[in-house]
Amino acid sequence: MFSHVLIATDGSEHAMHAAETGVELARKLGARIYAFHVLAPLPAVAYFSDVIQHAEDSYVERSVARAQLHLADIQAMAKKAGVESHGGYAFDRRPYVAIVGAAKQQHCDLIVMGTHSYTSLDRLLLGSETNKLLTCCDVPVLVCH
Repeated sequence: MFSHVLIATDGSEHAMHAAETGVELARKLGARIYAFHVLAPLPAVAYFSDVIQHAEDSYVERSVARAQLHLADIQAMAKKAGVESHGGYAFDRRPYVAIVGAAKQQHCDLIVMGTHSYTSLDRLLLGSETNKLLTCCDVPVLVCH
């Protein structure tokens, strides 16, 4: 059915619940996992100041280290379940675009992600990465609450 599952994570409790579900599903299907984390780039305003240049390097290093920790958590879950896994991250201001791009690049046939369970009004006012992803993705998406 599914052979390569992308598990999107932001390190939140909701994302880790989705990761557990995704790993278990992959185990049952004999699928492999691609864990993926999207990092927000440093705001463009910061580039206009030479003083902030050093802060940019520090920001990138901290962001990558945090992403690697979240990815390692999912890969450890997968290893414990006997599921083949690998992972990656990308910098993008639109996480849903990066997730769809990674799924296509890695030839994933399912995306598993958590949601923060916003109400309909919150989704309308604030937007939802999950909702945005669902409207532009041609890969099946399993949304875990």
